[in-house]
Amino acid sequence: MDKAIESLLFSDTPAVVERKLVNLLQQAPPWRKLEMVGQMNVTVHGLAISGLRSRHPQDSPEELRQRLADLLLGPELARRVYAPHPQSGETEHD
Repeated sequence: MDKAIESLLFSDTPAVVERKLVNLLQQAPPWRKLEMVGQMNVTVHGLAISGLRSRHPQDSPEELRQRLADLLLGPELARRVYAPHPQSGETEHD
């Protein structure tokens, strides 16, 4: 393993353990790598919603989803993608 790359990965992990992890990841089949990415996405989504909920405890689940969309997509695109239905009577999210 390249020393420059090795030093960038995990500063709190012994090099021998880090090499073992990298080898295991390199040997994992594509389906397993995709599964791990999916699991990480679920975790990140949960952490983001939890953080938003702690900062905005008064928000409804729908408002929290809108705030998450704002974070992930940017406010302008989130409003275009998740705009309220014109007949629903909802107003734009702040």
